[in-house]
Amino acid sequence: MTPAPEAHDADFRTFAIDRWPRLLRTAYLLTGHHHDAEDLVQIALVKAYARWDRVLRATEPDAYVWRILINSHRDRIRGLRVFEWLTNRFPEVTARDRVDQLLARDVLTAALQRLPPRQRTAVVLRYVEDRSETEVAALLGTRVGTVRSRAARGLAKLRADPAVGELRAPEREQEVTDRAGTATRAGLR
Repeated sequence: MTPAPEAHDADFRTFAIDRWPRLLRTAYLLTGHHHDAEDLVQIALVKAYARWDRVLRATEPDAYVWRILINSHRDRIRGLRVFEWLTNRFPEVTARDRVDQLLARDVLTAALQRLPPRQRTAVVLRYVEDRSETEVAALLGTRVGTVRSRAARGLAKLRADPAVGELRAPEREQEVTDRAGTATRAGLR
């Protein structure tokens, strides 16, 4: 005689609630990721629910469910197996990380804020907005010579800024490497 479905569900619910923390801990140790561990425990409990009558008849119901958990993990790993081929060539093309660009923008923005307002305005309109000296002079209501001098002083201060200098260091190293490579190639010709 089989138990009523309500009793069947209540027994399983009690079992699942009581064993969840231990099952989750074991699954986490097997998978190494919290979300994968939760998925694995849910898969094991679904399988245990489908065979709940067998689980209850087993001499060790906990061991039965743990075996389901371990087998489910093994099946999961089989599906994730990726074969690796050793090679000395890299097929991927490396791309610059956008984080570097964002950090550089933050450094430049902070450096611009340290400029006096008139120099900052001249630099931003002239080089960021890419306007001609005549346009900038008309916008600011000054002479072209004033725009040139303010922009030149602003650029000089930006170049002297230590934070901006750190941004330019990798560029300088690349320039030196490029020049050395060009000189070497020129010497070989």
